[in-house]
Amino acid sequence: MAPSQKIFPFNGSVTKRTEAPRCLPLSTPLKKYKSMNEIMETAPYAVIDRDYSDVGCQECGSGDRAEEMLLCDKCDKGFHMFCLRPIVVRVPIGSWICPPCSGHNRLRRFPLKQTKIVDFFRIQKCSDTPDKCASPQDNGKRRRRCRTLVMYKKRRRLVPFHPAEDPKQRLQQMGSLATALTALHMEFSNDLTYMPGMAPRSANQASFEKGGMQVLCKEDAETLENCRAMCRRGEWPPLLVVFDPCEGFTVEADSHIKDMTLITEYTGDVDYIKNREHDDCDSMMTLLLAKGPSNSLVICPDKRGNIARFINGINNHTPEGRKKQNLKCVRYNVSGECRVLLVAIRDIAKGERLYYDYNGYEHEYPTHHFV
Repeated sequence: MAPSQKIFPFNGSVTKRTEAPRCLPLSTPLKKYKSMNEIMETAPYAVIDRDYSDVGCQECGSGDRAEEMLLCDKCDKGFHMFCLRPIVVRVPIGSWICPPCSGHNRLRRFPLKQTKIVDFFRIQKCSDTPDKCASPQDNGKRRRRCRTLVMYKKRRRLVPFHPAEDPKQRLQQMGSLATALTALHMEFSNDLTYMPGMAPRSANQASFEKGGMQVLCKEDAETLENCRAMCRRGEWPPLLVVFDPCEGFTVEADSHIKDMTLITEYTGDVDYIKNREHDDCDSMMTLLLAKGPSNSLVICPDKRGNIARFINGINNHTPEGRKKQNLKCVRYNVSGECRVLLVAIRDIAKGERLYYDYNGYEHEYPTHHFV
């Protein structure tokens, strides 16, 4: 072998020149991409810090009282809770959209057809025309006339409401209530309702009340049942539900209402207070303050209720607000159960709006921003 020749070791295979080259596959296999969940698990979070110290209220222009200012989750503009109309009493739970961004549609008026009204309120049709409502105290007054003045002691009793005599006017009144209920996606209920998962009816016992509860006498209990029977027949209190841009839905008298008239009973779903501690509903009503706080009950008219849901409260921090009060809210022991009644405390003229104090003796409800 010539010295210039070098030997290189070769461990590979030998390919003949006449062998055809290997063909590549016609389509390459698809590349496997990561799922969106895998990407989001490993992707860093982008946090954008914004200083909201310079945000002012869009209504009053002031940036003070930041603890009572709501920020819209859509436009990031600020609004004081007491500058909004209607006023927002509690900080809403979850997201909140300001009125300009929410784009509320105009309220649709409930169709004033008798058949629709009857179906909506489940009015019981009566073949005979009921007599005009008479107070159970009328017979008592006749009996007292023969008594001497020494034996007679005047006691203030509840009197039933007097429905409008004109059927068209009553239809107008019921239609206004139906409009307000449908606008809030509520069902009409003139009774306390006990839903699964909430407080049972057995929890509503007046004997659980701390310190006792005022017992509704026999005559007033008859007045309550008389008013409930009239409502079932479609004879409603002379009340109209109207919409005010400042107060929202509110109730006004459609005719003269006498002092001590039973206006309505506060109705809705009954639940334990402990289950509603973080609820942002602004219309909950205390039903039972039990000796054990875990047994206390409230009425929640967020899904079911009646006209009591739309009667507004006064600002009990100002003399002008206290002057507007013409109703009182009283909790009674009715046949062993707690019930809440709204009663007129003075004569109410036609067109006057109805107001009562949201705070009984508890003074826990914030009313200092009420109009």
